[in-house]
Amino acid sequence: MKMSDITGKIKEAYRGPRRKFVWFVTLSTAVFLFVWIVGPGNTIIHWVKAGIETRQQERLIEQYEAQNAEMEVRLKMLRNDKDTLEKFAREQFNFAVPGEDVYIIED
Repeated sequence: MKMSDITGKIKEAYRGPRRKFVWFVTLSTAVFLFVWIVGPGNTIIHWVKAGIETRQQERLIEQYEAQNAEMEVRLKMLRNDKDTLEKFAREQFNFAVPGEDVYIIED
């Protein structure tokens, strides 16, 4: 079937004896699609927004999982290595060995 045959049949449907019905169906479909795309409630726009938000949340989850893994490694090092624990205590809490001078420089 050629494209010109299809076009001819469409033109005939819109000009033929049942043209009112064809126009009614066409307009009803157009209104339905318009309301489905931009209307209130569960529309395509809401689906797209929800998809974007879902992807953003998944990226945040990945970041938090990476940070969690990093912290687990650091925690394991602090529990098992005395030198690492001492360095952490000196840097974070300004601990010092008795008799040692500590200078704090703030930016």
